[in-house]
Amino acid sequence: MRTDQAGTKPLLRVLGGNREAIPPIWMMRQAGRYLPEYRAVREKAGGFLDLCLTPELAAEVTLQPVRRFGFDAAILFSDILIVPYALGRKLWFVEGEGPRLEPMDVGDIGRLRAELDWNIVARVYDAASQVSARLAGSPTALIGFCGAPWTVATYMIAGRGSADQAVAKEFAKRQPEAFAQLIDILVEASADYLAKQSECGAQVVQIFDSWAGSLAVEDFERWCVQPTKRLLAKLRAKGRNPKIIGFPRGAGKNIPRYVEQTGVDAVSLESGIDRDFARAEIQSRVPVQGNVDPQILLAGGDALDREVDDVLEKLGQGPLIFNLGHGILPQTPIANVERMLRKVRG
Repeated sequence: MRTDQAGTKPLLRVLGGNREAIPPIWMMRQAGRYLPEYRAVREKAGGFLDLCLTPELAAEVTLQPVRRFGFDAAILFSDILIVPYALGRKLWFVEGEGPRLEPMDVGDIGRLRAELDWNIVARVYDAASQVSARLAGSPTALIGFCGAPWTVATYMIAGRGSADQAVAKEFAKRQPEAFAQLIDILVEASADYLAKQSECGAQVVQIFDSWAGSLAVEDFERWCVQPTKRLLAKLRAKGRNPKIIGFPRGAGKNIPRYVEQTGVDAVSLESGIDRDFARAEIQSRVPVQGNVDPQILLAGGDALDREVDDVLEKLGQGPLIFNLGHGILPQTPIANVERMLRKVRG
């Protein structure tokens, strides 16, 4: 693990609006199945949810990619659906398919817990505290996270992810007051959740709005922008002020409006967004994070070199956190990650 000669963390310097000659780098889903050490711990833990909620194991897998690659950030190993689980909804994971929740109807909303179940979330906070203690004095920042209210609500209503979030969108049109009530509950719960992660050592938090791109313009304002704005205001009102990265995936040309209205400190860019547009319209407002295509990282070789060069050429003259446009794919060769790091770090 590198020493922090400057006395500050490169990720935090960039989130403060500064450009680094070598941009700080981490990867979404950097603790995962592409690493043999992760697979060994996962086998020991049993199920995915058991791994997320066993603090010692969650802390260990959080730190594994930092040890191997010297990343500038460790992102807490957990899942965005811990919040609905802690609000009283049944959660399980189907191997090879992903998470499942019991689908909700109008009556279920009023039966959600008033506060997050401490027996569940305390394990996440314990893992955060363990990671923070082990990173003390290093240049590596700790990132906490939650799902954005819209994205989490889509899973809660439908019981699973989908290509178009049609079930949740139909529910929101048919029962707008009930859906707004669910969003309000998630705003409050998520603010509490992030505040406690910050208290336990997370200097940065990321808000994943994975399904923001499925919303029409007027619904994007109502269900993505405004809930995120309120979440941030409530988090800051609690006296916690971590740096906040928003990730409204798929929002495209709506991102500048999202940035200006929500008050995020930085925004993560998905793969495929026009980098010239991103530089002119987004990076001119806040630092950006991204956005190597995970498929190109999987392919490696000259294509990967060209992708890295393009990110650095288009976005590297401003405040940039080098990252992927989405999570690393499980079958990605470790050698390709190493190649990307050499290219970025010169």
